[in-house]
Amino acid sequence: MADAALPLDPAFPPPPGWDHDVVAWWLGQAGFALRYRDELVFIDPYLSDVLADKYRGQIFPHTRQHPSPVNPSDVTGLDLVLCTHGHTDHMDLGSIPYLQTSSDPLFVVPRSEAVKGISRGIPASRLLGLDAGEYFGAGSITVTAVPAAHEQISLDPHGQHLFLGYVIDIGGVRLYHSGDCAPYAGQEELIRSLDVDIALLPVNGRDAHRAGHGVPGNFELDEAVALCRAAAIPALVCHHWGLFEFNSADPDDLRHRLAGVDDPRWHIPALGEPFRLKDLLTDVTA
Repeated sequence: MADAALPLDPAFPPPPGWDHDVVAWWLGQAGFALRYRDELVFIDPYLSDVLADKYRGQIFPHTRQHPSPVNPSDVTGLDLVLCTHGHTDHMDLGSIPYLQTSSDPLFVVPRSEAVKGISRGIPASRLLGLDAGEYFGAGSITVTAVPAAHEQISLDPHGQHLFLGYVIDIGGVRLYHSGDCAPYAGQEELIRSLDVDIALLPVNGRDAHRAGHGVPGNFELDEAVALCRAAAIPALVCHHWGLFEFNSADPDDLRHRLAGVDDPRWHIPALGEPFRLKDLLTDVTA
């Protein structure tokens, strides 16, 4: 982990010379910040430590393995927060109220989890609920909701999806953040039809032990690579590792297994270190 990069500037300014590019920062777990000119977007920011208290003394203690890269109450100029589902490391009750201290963002959540979002500090006037197949625009950014399977497709009593992914158009680049997700029937065809440039996919895998104790899993690395190839996605960013010891992947092992892979191009992000999305679409693998 890149502890030397901490803490981040809460305004998330682009590095010199990157002012007109889409810049991303990995916030840990499934969290990302995206900056395009004067627009700032967070996806699934888990910036607190509330889960350590909730699960202390249990079989899977959720002890942070690295600090939060930014204090949520210091973040300025935040326009949009996308939460893919209601699990606390994606819809963080310890961050949501404080992200509104110095900003007034719009929060997008699955419509099935709107009540949970409000209970965690999202004002009703600043909450937008989406279901799979729906989309909206904010500023120059467009977001389309797609299904996610954590480890399966789950619906509420009204037939609305509990787990979503988002396809985000920003600065001429189309991102797919799958949310917590494993492969599901029809996924390859759906994502291929959306002409995605870069996939942000969780690669911490899944197994019966974790699932049996209430921790459903995500893509295996090979499955993430296979989805990118089948859906014609040029670039892959691997995430959802390094925060909780019991639910992680080894970044050195990921790099070793990806060595020599050039389809898709791939990136293993470092905590809090900025990277330009356009670089992932040329020849960068690191």
